[in-house]
Amino acid sequence: MRRTMVKTATCLPSFRISSWLLFALLLPFVCPAQLRLASVFSDNMVLQRDKPVCIWGTGIPGSNIRVRFAGEELNTVVAADSAWRVYGKKRKPGNRSYTLSVSSGKEVLVLENILIGDVWIVSGQSNMEWPMVREMHWKAEAGKIASPLIRFNNPPPAGRYVYGTVYTDSLRRRLTPDSFYLWNRWQVCDSSTARNMSAVAYYFARTIVDAKNIPIGVINLSIGGAPIETFIRAGTLRDDARFNAKVSGNWLENTALPQWIRQRGKENIGVFTDTSGDLTGPGHAYKPGFAYEGGIQPLRLFPIKGLIWYQGESNSLEAERAGEYPDLMRLLISDYRKEWKDPRMPVYWVQLSSIDTPYYQSQFWPLFRDGQRKLLMETTNTGMAVSSDIGLASNVHPTNKKAVGERLARWALKQEYGLPLVPSGPLPVNAVYRNGGVVLTFQYAEKLRASDGTALHGFSLDGKKEAEAFIRGNTVVIPCAEKPVQVYYGWKPFSDGNLVNGENLPASTFLLQVK
Repeated sequence: MRRTMVKTATCLPSFRISSWLLFALLLPFVCPAQLRLASVFSDNMVLQRDKPVCIWGTGIPGSNIRVRFAGEELNTVVAADSAWRVYGKKRKPGNRSYTLSVSSGKEVLVLENILIGDVWIVSGQSNMEWPMVREMHWKAEAGKIASPLIRFNNPPPAGRYVYGTVYTDSLRRRLTPDSFYLWNRWQVCDSSTARNMSAVAYYFARTIVDAKNIPIGVINLSIGGAPIETFIRAGTLRDDARFNAKVSGNWLENTALPQWIRQRGKENIGVFTDTSGDLTGPGHAYKPGFAYEGGIQPLRLFPIKGLIWYQGESNSLEAERAGEYPDLMRLLISDYRKEWKDPRMPVYWVQLSSIDTPYYQSQFWPLFRDGQRKLLMETTNTGMAVSSDIGLASNVHPTNKKAVGERLARWALKQEYGLPLVPSGPLPVNAVYRNGGVVLTFQYAEKLRASDGTALHGFSLDGKKEAEAFIRGNTVVIPCAEKPVQVYYGWKPFSDGNLVNGENLPASTFLLQVK
């Protein structure tokens, strides 16, 4: 637990006062504590291995700060702006727990049960936010979920689970970057603490812990319904000629942003004229740059391993928004890597799943999924978990998050932890017409098969009509008398594609030009 010891003092008045007041003043009183640690620090946290340990906070300007951690003592002086910061040694991961002590004068802060391992930020919208207690494997997992090597920090954003209604006064008061996320204490994973944690994040962490036996810390910044724009620094959008319109004028009226999120914002705060904000409009979870300023920016000194991401539904409802998404994601990746000064920081995302258009405005989902695939091909040290095979026709929230988290973890285990495994299902390389058919080659194509044991489904030469396809070795062949312009796979909002590899991992939606 965190323990704070604060200096006490006695006041002796030099003027005449009543006896009861004199009695009160002669009693020792507790002075307000001046020494503070940044909100991300608490008992049970995980600190990033192999990077200098940064500890920071605030105190009385000019006062001395002494930090003790893992046998190392660090000293500094609080700056004029009340901030202080120290850097400790790089450390290796392990199961040993440590105590952190920070003191200034007679004030002492003590944090316990700290581990050294890998810290992952998890972010996105409701499918990443989806809690373990609502995940389809919860009952089976609950009995074995306890793991001292998995630690969660799950700060709820203002408005979590509040949709389609006017915000209360208390919620509106939290619509500032400093108050938006309520930073909680880190928690050790067990059946009680994990109930409300991101299910995708839990299975991601669990898979890595089981494979590598190192501590994994997870900071969950996801927000239901949030567009990608809120997670990108407003200045980055402003400096980009393609996207500076997104931070021009009141975001609630800005047609460069998804219409759906503007509608939801108006439902929450549009009736108020006194809501705090700036020239781009009032604060809200969906406002461009807002979640970045409230969640990412405060962590910029806290070393991390990487980012896992499940977001896109709110940016998929209009053709223009779907088409621009890969470039917005490039901005996010670039900005986060600059923020943490790590040009190869791993970023792994979930490709949108499947849902039918009678239940959701998903007509642009094939285009969106293919854009996410292309982004994977065009970036380095990234990964993408395909989830179109586990979507629900009538629900935008598939409840099988176990498969999603484990598929994300495969990328990490391959690229960051050096395990010799296949990280993905088949990813298309090219489409060539020869000998009366289109021959498709793939990466990760060992032991191709149809997942349900039937004929292959999901291939098309026009994006509409099903085309015959069969497997030949590690390729797929589509017979056709003439050379087509393009070949499609999984080009339906609710995909019926059934191509998998020997790891039973599904192929990605794609559109390729035929050579």
